Amino acid sequence: MTEVLAVDARAPDPAALARAAAVLRDGGLVAFPTETFYGLGAAALDAAAVRRVFAVKGRPEAKPLLVLVDTPDRVAELVAEIPPRARALMARHWPGPLTLVMRARPELPEALTAGTGTIGVRLSPHPVARGLAAALGGPVTAPSANPSGAAPPTTAAEVLAYFPDALPLVLDGGPTPGGPASTVVDVTVDPPRILRAGPVAV
Repeated sequence: MTEVLAVDARAPDPAALARAAAVLRDGGLVAFPTETFYGLGAAALDAAAVRRVFAVKGRPEAKPLLVLVDTPDRVAELVAEIPPRARALMARHWPGPLTLVMRARPELPEALTAGTGTIGVRLSPHPVARGLAAALGGPVTAPSANPSGAAPPTTAAEVLAYFPDALPLVLDGGPTPGGPASTVVDVTVDPPRILRAGPVAV
């Protein structure tokens, strides 16, 4: 049975975020609102939890997962180095819909990087998404909370329709606006390369 917790999308209750973080620490998955769609969160450094995301979504294992952080300082825990060009983009566009792909630390779960040696990182402006990463004290996975190939959900009800029994917890922050997914930029090369066009022009 999935637990559904209502949260204020603009000012989420710290107790609700703490409850969600506890689920993540136990290896569970949590659906939560972002500035576009509902995301499917796992503790990104928990290899078994990351594999669970792939299994629940039916996601191809060759597709890496992007992760959300709560502060720019957290990025250094995930990547081998932060190139100056990445720092400039972070300063200009974070928090916002910009995912930066950097060289991953070798100890990250291989399922997270899909064996690419890189990791996509984003700092979300959404109070629930950012607050969840802060409550966990670490990065959170953030693919859309839908089976691969299905339309991304904009409500908790849609998440529950997709996954009636697979998730321990859904944070219901009301409808999300949808819209284009984040811009994805590879900063392992110079000049940076746009992998997916989106709301942020680089």
